[in-house]
Amino acid sequence: MSLMDYNEDDSYLMLSGIQHFQFCKRQWALIHIEQQWQEDVRTVEGQHLHQKADQPFIREKRGDKLIVRAMPVKSNELRITGICDVVEFVQDNSGVEINGSQGKYAAYPIEYKRGKPKKDDSDILQLTAQAMCLEEMLLCEINKGYMFYNEIKHRVEVQLTKDIKMRVRSIVEEMNDYYNRRYTPKVKTGSYCKSCSLQHICLPELMTKRTVKSYIDGKIAE
Repeated sequence: MSLMDYNEDDSYLMLSGIQHFQFCKRQWALIHIEQQWQEDVRTVEGQHLHQKADQPFIREKRGDKLIVRAMPVKSNELRITGICDVVEFVQDNSGVEINGSQGKYAAYPIEYKRGKPKKDDSDILQLTAQAMCLEEMLLCEINKGYMFYNEIKHRVEVQLTKDIKMRVRSIVEEMNDYYNRRYTPKVKTGSYCKSCSLQHICLPELMTKRTVKSYIDGKIAE
């Protein structure tokens, strides 16, 4: 899902922001509250990967499957919105009816990622949020989805449990609280700051216990 390709209603948060929030709450606030953004090679590569998936309103029938690309999703309860890279509808008698198609279908969201499976669960949380939006829109239950990682070139099945859905609900609630208060958290610096595309905007070195004078003196010494 491309951050820069989708403009949602101001009263709803971007679903893709869940990953930013898990990486660094301050990074999320700088992007989604203060509207600051700086591209790096990772964001450009990610956008390139999504070009194939993000073909709005294209429906493709493959046997018992209906594949919808770049499907807009939204949850009024969670107050989040976004776009699913791909939603795969598979014929299933216990599924739901799809407008313009015969029979009933079970829905499975598929998210495309540039790299390989992460050590944390940020990808799973984002996929789960997509599923929760689809559940609300289609009045159904979705218990699994898929991640396609470009680096390993195959999809990984993900179980979407009640526990992970509860975590998403808690995270989104915190995001909405920050957004409504226009609150940008203080930074907690770490090695991950070096891989952040906003490090020159955030200036984590200025947010630590070092004084502005010591920071400037250090830069002059360099």
